[in-house]
Amino acid sequence: MIVVQTPLRVSFLGGGTDFEDFYLDYGGAVLSTAINKCVYVIVMERFDDMIYVNYSQKEIVEHVEQLNHELVREAMKKTGVSKGVEITTLADIPSEGTGLGSSSAITVGLLQSLYAYQGHNVNTKELAEQACQIEIDILGKPIGRQDQYIAAFGNMQYITFSNNGVEVERILIPSEAKRKLNRSFLVFYTGKTRKDAEILSEQKRNISNNVAILLEMKKLAQKGRRAVLDGAFDELGLLLHRSWQLKKELASKVTNAEIDEVYQTALKAGAIGGKITGAGGGGFLLLYCTNGKQDDVRAALHGLRELPFRFQPDGSKVIFNYGRGE
Repeated sequence: MIVVQTPLRVSFLGGGTDFEDFYLDYGGAVLSTAINKCVYVIVMERFDDMIYVNYSQKEIVEHVEQLNHELVREAMKKTGVSKGVEITTLADIPSEGTGLGSSSAITVGLLQSLYAYQGHNVNTKELAEQACQIEIDILGKPIGRQDQYIAAFGNMQYITFSNNGVEVERILIPSEAKRKLNRSFLVFYTGKTRKDAEILSEQKRNISNNVAILLEMKKLAQKGRRAVLDGAFDELGLLLHRSWQLKKELASKVTNAEIDEVYQTALKAGAIGGKITGAGGGGFLLLYCTNGKQDDVRAALHGLRELPFRFQPDGSKVIFNYGRGE
């Protein structure tokens, strides 16, 4: 039995500049962190040659191509596992439409668990790149490349994208400063999940018309990196606010009246910046609060469920590996 734990993520700045249609011409940059909410992939050997897959549904098939779960299907094909396994996926939170990168985390976790099942150790960058190949190149999802990399690498990362590839820079700050920064962030569940493909497809179609906006969002990610390294955390909050205003221009359903009202309520209570995580339209609301204002914001948003979280130092990893032997 193999159990792999893969972190979800909160993306701060630069989302949208990791689309290939943009970064191949202009370069992209994002500031993102893994969090201690995870997805789990369990792979077990079966006595027979059947394939069992357990998620919100249960599938039992004879051949890989018969699987409806496209991420499991393509991960099995990519890793060469073709029969005689049972695969289960679990998550700490609702795993679809929440904007925390769950699809990419599951893809990375599937790849790592299936490789480990065969006794192979694949390096972190290769896991991320193969997850990109599955989601973007094979399945044609209208997404960027940051989620796969932060799921694989973990920690807080400044990730850049260009026609030369993807570079990952770990953001190193003192432990007490990191705890202070962590305490400044609050995350609330809007109570709504959404299919992000519609929003992201529109965003992708609009790239040529939004180059100036995306270049500004790239600059905000660069400034955010510097702010974190310098300990200027309130500056990061202000950058988040500016980025959210720009993000709302990328596609028509990034926000709505309900989200805008909640965000304005948070600002009046003491938050200085924030955003809907992921594509927008629902999921989780990330807020940055100046010191001492967190409880005021919690009180103002008492109708929403808070998601307590910590920054996660580890990326995807095998947490259990047990073989019965001969």
